[in-house]
Amino acid sequence: MRDSSPDILSVTKVTLSRKWLRSCPVSVLERLGTARLCFGAVRLVSYCYSFGFVQATFIIMFTDEALDSVSVPSLWRKSQQVERDSRGCQTRPVQSAETEVQSVSMTVSCTQTEPPDQATEQLLQANHNEPELPGLKNFLQCVEEVVIKELVKNSKTHAFDGFQVNWDDHSHLVSCLHCLQHPPAQERGLHVTSVSWSCTGSVVACAYGRYISILQHFISTMLKMPVSMKLLEKLFCSCCSVLFTCVSVLLGRIDDGCWSTERSYVCMWNLTRRGLNPKQADLVIDAPAAVTALCCHPNQPALLTGGLYSGDVVVWDTSRTQDPVVALTRMSADSHKEPVYQVAWVPLQKKGEFGVLSACSGGRVLLWTVDSDQGRFVLNTAYALLWQQVPHSSSVSFKLRGRRAVGVTSLALSPWDSDAFLVGSEGGLLLRCSFSSKTPAATPSEGQSMTLRAPAVFSFRPCNGPVHSIHCSPFHRNLFVIAGTDGQAHVYSLLQANPVLSLKVSDSYVFQVQWSPTRPLVFAAATGQGEVQIFDLGFSSLKPVAIIKQSSAGHAATCLAFNCQNTTLLAVGNTNGTVDVWHLTTHLTEQSPAESNQLEQIANQVAE
Repeated sequence: MRDSSPDILSVTKVTLSRKWLRSCPVSVLERLGTARLCFGAVRLVSYCYSFGFVQATFIIMFTDEALDSVSVPSLWRKSQQVERDSRGCQTRPVQSAETEVQSVSMTVSCTQTEPPDQATEQLLQANHNEPELPGLKNFLQCVEEVVIKELVKNSKTHAFDGFQVNWDDHSHLVSCLHCLQHPPAQERGLHVTSVSWSCTGSVVACAYGRYISILQHFISTMLKMPVSMKLLEKLFCSCCSVLFTCVSVLLGRIDDGCWSTERSYVCMWNLTRRGLNPKQADLVIDAPAAVTALCCHPNQPALLTGGLYSGDVVVWDTSRTQDPVVALTRMSADSHKEPVYQVAWVPLQKKGEFGVLSACSGGRVLLWTVDSDQGRFVLNTAYALLWQQVPHSSSVSFKLRGRRAVGVTSLALSPWDSDAFLVGSEGGLLLRCSFSSKTPAATPSEGQSMTLRAPAVFSFRPCNGPVHSIHCSPFHRNLFVIAGTDGQAHVYSLLQANPVLSLKVSDSYVFQVQWSPTRPLVFAAATGQGEVQIFDLGFSSLKPVAIIKQSSAGHAATCLAFNCQNTTLLAVGNTNGTVDVWHLTTHLTEQSPAESNQLEQIANQVAE
């Protein structure tokens, strides 16, 4: 069909399938016929049904039409735009202040002489007018030449070289800083047997036990008896077996018998620690027996070695909290069988390594190396001291006592000669020994793993009783000082058999003596009367310059130790179980220029 409307541009015939027309609602078909599109108008002309399909015919007419533009804003672009906001902040207000200072107020003061006396002025005027009489002026003119000559002579003398004025108050040369205690040891009545400072100088360690004095007192009494040497020797030999059998009962408790199996302690305090408690040790190490000797390692502050009354030698490592025992000697043919009275660290041939030197009352001196991996000691060298092999001296006379062992009670290493060491015995012998000695000891073999050597090379004049302590001078290679039960301190030279100087220290025993690490002429001695006497040989050799009296009377001072790092500190152990730390003034610690020369003069003296 054709439409006669003049606006018809073209006619298009569209045939739709039967299936689609059946599924399409009538409302849709009506809208197709009446809808107006943007490009023209659509008019439905006719439709018909024939033989199961529908054929629809549409006539589409196109006309030109101008429409207004339509703008659609983009919501996505707007959402992507960054929001902008203006904000501001401000710092806290700056505060300013003005202050003023003013110097110390000044005070103007003046003095005025007394108003002139008219009589005095008249007298002075009269004397001024009179001729001058011979007096002081003439005298000074006469002696001027003589005085100037003497002043020039004094300026050339060396009598006052090295003289220094010391304004310190000598009445307060020492003062007590700390009184360290371990209550469990005090409750058991244990004594402080040894003290030692760590290599850093900040930690002091002490050993507890019971100090042996009854046997030494008996020996000292016998040696001082006015009887012949032959009778004394017989008496000594007959009583030794009884004394050594009863010594444990005499020195121990009445209720528990032998004290050699009694457990003991090693306590340590760090004096630089904040909040130091003097009545509570920073570290307490349990020992299986009484500790008779103690020595800190010279380079490692955590290591220390000790000797026990049971004959064992032990090394502890304080950095190991669970089990501080590094090595412990066990009962064997090579170990000590008597109490160990002295231990010391000895430098070995390999640089930086140290061994442990131990000495016992059985006459053996053993050098050990520590195998920390295996936790045991390895015997390096063994020495035995016998009366038969004691060297003779032209100025010393004593009778040999067979093959009996020399009971060692003290030992000292020479800081000048690594091959030499000194030994003191319970019989008063004083011997110089050598590590390099190859002489076999005249003692029968008892199953030892190595041959025992006889180390003694020189004997000094014996003392009248056991030698408790020996210490070599750190300022002179030949001088050393000893002390014992005779109450005296003897200064010896390695080049002479007799002492070059002897000083009366106490009416009781002298348990330990030690040179000062900073003053060549100063040494200290711990006495059985509970005093520590400090001697200055440059000031006086007859009386001490300072006497330290312990806080508790009636208790002996058993040991002492100077602090080589903090040289103003001195530690003293007592039989009441306390360790006193004393502070020394500069008068006892600062060396004077002429002091070394005075020490050399003492060393060069010829002993009588």
